[in-house]
Amino acid sequence: MLSVLGYKTLDEFVNETIPSGVRVAELADNNDENGLRPLSELELRRRAETIAGMNRRMKSYIGMGYHNAIVPPVIQRNIFENPAWYTAYTPYSPEQSQGRLESLINFQTVAISLSGLPIANASLLDEATAVAEGMAMCLASIPKPKFSKGKRVFLVSPTVAPQTIAVLETRASGFGIEIKIADINEELEKLATDLGEERLMGTVVQYPDVNGDIQDWKSLTEKVKLAGGKMVVASDLLALTMLKPPGEWGADVVCGNSQRFGVPAGYGGPHAAFFSCSEEMKRKMPGRLVGLSKDARGGAAYRLALQTREQHIRREKATSNVCTAQALLANMAAMYAVFHGPAGLRRIAGKVLSLTRVLANALESLGFTIINKTYFDTLTIDVASAGLSAQQIHATSVQAGINFRRVDEKTIGITLDESVGPLDLTDIINVFCRASSKAEMDPEAVDTMAKRMELSAESVTAPLASFARTSHFLPQPVFNKHHSETDMLRYMMRLQEKDYSLVHGMIPLGSCTMKLNSTSSMIPLSWPEISSVHPFAPVDQAKGYEVMLKELESDLSLVTGYDATSIQPNSGASGEFAGLRVIHAFHQSNGEGHREVCLIPLSAHGTNPASAAMNGYKVVPIKALADGSLDLADLREKAEKFKDNLAALMVTYPSTFGVFEEGIEEACQIVHDNGANCNSLIGLTSLGRVGGDVSHTNLHKTFSIPHGGGGPGVGPISCKSHLAPFLPTHPIIPTGGAKAISAVSGAPYGSASINFISWAYIKMLGGAGLTQVSKIALLNANYIAEKLRPYYNIRFTNANGRVAHELLIDLAEFEKSAGLKVSDFSKRLQDYSCWLIEPTESEPKHELDRFIDALISIRKEVDEVISGSQPKDNNVLKNAPHPMATILDEKWDRPYSRQKAVWPVAGLKRNKFWPSVSRVDDAAGDLNLVCECGTVEEYA
Repeated sequence: MLSVLGYKTLDEFVNETIPSGVRVAELADNNDENGLRPLSELELRRRAETIAGMNRRMKSYIGMGYHNAIVPPVIQRNIFENPAWYTAYTPYSPEQSQGRLESLINFQTVAISLSGLPIANASLLDEATAVAEGMAMCLASIPKPKFSKGKRVFLVSPTVAPQTIAVLETRASGFGIEIKIADINEELEKLATDLGEERLMGTVVQYPDVNGDIQDWKSLTEKVKLAGGKMVVASDLLALTMLKPPGEWGADVVCGNSQRFGVPAGYGGPHAAFFSCSEEMKRKMPGRLVGLSKDARGGAAYRLALQTREQHIRREKATSNVCTAQALLANMAAMYAVFHGPAGLRRIAGKVLSLTRVLANALESLGFTIINKTYFDTLTIDVASAGLSAQQIHATSVQAGINFRRVDEKTIGITLDESVGPLDLTDIINVFCRASSKAEMDPEAVDTMAKRMELSAESVTAPLASFARTSHFLPQPVFNKHHSETDMLRYMMRLQEKDYSLVHGMIPLGSCTMKLNSTSSMIPLSWPEISSVHPFAPVDQAKGYEVMLKELESDLSLVTGYDATSIQPNSGASGEFAGLRVIHAFHQSNGEGHREVCLIPLSAHGTNPASAAMNGYKVVPIKALADGSLDLADLREKAEKFKDNLAALMVTYPSTFGVFEEGIEEACQIVHDNGANCNSLIGLTSLGRVGGDVSHTNLHKTFSIPHGGGGPGVGPISCKSHLAPFLPTHPIIPTGGAKAISAVSGAPYGSASINFISWAYIKMLGGAGLTQVSKIALLNANYIAEKLRPYYNIRFTNANGRVAHELLIDLAEFEKSAGLKVSDFSKRLQDYSCWLIEPTESEPKHELDRFIDALISIRKEVDEVISGSQPKDNNVLKNAPHPMATILDEKWDRPYSRQKAVWPVAGLKRNKFWPSVSRVDDAAGDLNLVCECGTVEEYA
């Protein structure tokens, strides 16, 4: 490969690829200041087991949106632990993604059916950020003249989860929204009325609330709407199987955590938030939306719908910066609903409510007062009524291996879930017996109490008769037929067979780094010592997590050249937002809160301008030169023009054009000289070395967390020491610096559990291994570029003709000469079992050569169109992809053979991935939006 490029050594090649001015001393395989000693797989396993063993296994009934979930083994083994599901990419090529698209539309259907609203997306990052997205939707959905006077006010019930309130406050500051926390019912209604139409934009309530109470919010909803605002409801999917759906009493947005639908707690994540909205708000909805369309043969096909509202299209005008969400976890939750079906879900909900009623009865018989008179799964208990303190109850419960929520010194909260059985309930009751020096109960006594109350999972009535659910839910066939493990396994396998993932071949999609997700780094996620820890458990019970996270933060700081790291952001977009909030807080602390201009290159990823806009920044674009590099003259001019208000320069490094900016150091100095801070994204050099102040790193790219078909992700931010005091904190477990910004994620450490993957990746590679990975990634990309250069225009290179870890092919010439668009090329690649170019270091040479051969073969097919031997409107590219059903058609009237359609190169006869549908009609799907499943399964 080096000889193809004209080099004798790898170092010689790297020296001509990365500018010498940004090179740093390579990491070493030792424990010195600039070293990381590598571990073998066996050593890593032992180290991981030691760390996991430091976590104390407890039964946590803390609640607050996180539960002890039972993961059905058929789902754990065949989704959660299955690389065919967790290594897939976001389904931008729907013809090769029909399996997970169907599963995601099942997830959307669950949200739609249970919430009572007509539109739902394919997941968001967590409940707290989902509520914040709902707030942003309210702002975007209300006419701008409404805010011509006064502030934009968003009312928040104090019984919304505290972590949600914290994230709302963080997000509101960028939008200029005033968060007003008001007493529920009378006070909230009074505020909603008195504020008047000019200021109120919306309200959020929790249903059931964080203390377990179930409020009738209908009258308040009506008053909010009369005042011109929108109603956002944070809710619980299992509770909604028994409670009247918020959509039926007027809610505009309903969202929450789907974690209790078969996803481990994992010390806070990852979990998929569900998000549904009214019809009128659908074009403002954040995140990805799966819709039903049709393919070229007229058959049903799924695709990502309404993409024009997303950040990669609308950039700074987007409502949200959400990109990667939580697809893998959404698929797990959807499969949980499919496996149990409506009757099974209702039975689980009935069990939880029955046990909660028994617990309430038992505690009252012991002299404790239940504060909330209505409840589904959560009781808030006044322990002072029995002469005890919360600390006394806590001390007794911890001795029994149990965690409760300490609300305050007089109050304890207990949240039950599907994992609770009679013995667990007896253990909970006996904590209170021991604390109050009363005789303990045995399981038989508890069972007798339940029978006396005439409770059963099947017959229990709704917790609030006036708000009992009367509407049916999940009537679709898919939720009513796969309830045995045999059926469930076969259904999941049918979907899996429709999807292309890394188990089939390389996914060289530029900017996405689809590398190996090693089995050894994935295994610990299934260990209960890691998966079962509640995010708000006392920190002394999560010592293993503390050790792992501190090591990871330290390693990331070393690799990126910074002084401190926060692991809290749970996506790349979240990391961008957090980094900019930190910069804003820094400026404010220096009395320069007026700095509001963010310079962003035109080449930037769409999340960059969207994140800046969410921070309240004015986005000023910076031009790119013909070679793709940053126009330093334009940057210097803009920096000088806006120097009094300049807040930040936000760049991707290496750029999205696939080159290392030669002038990145000068660019950073320009903005520093004009009073701003520089936000650089992850690259293959030390970002702190080139002048960055804060960077976000995608652990689901560079550091091997699998993409999951569209999430999960982790986007930690690393920064220099002057910004470290501003790193985000959390209201439950403080995590930030002395001047910390408020939380950016619902959990203190975001999607904590999957950080074990990146921790293991770094530990196994060591310092020299990490450096070698970067070199091989560069080599692979440049090898492809060199081999394709005779056939295609490689758009951007450095002065030596080299690209970075990815390359951009310019196909514009073929639209003129052959009538072929970029989409025609990408669809045709599917016939070659490939995708569109960042090869990563994980791919062997023979796989790179297969990809190169495919692109060369396609170029020959293009030449046939240019020469006139194939028509411009009816050729292998225009008709691609070619599924098996097309090839088996009795009639074949195309101007090329069936063999040319599906076996254009010989190797495909031995190993071919077949798309399950032909080309999907994008326009039809958007014109007739259907985002829930019906009887589409019949078409499969």
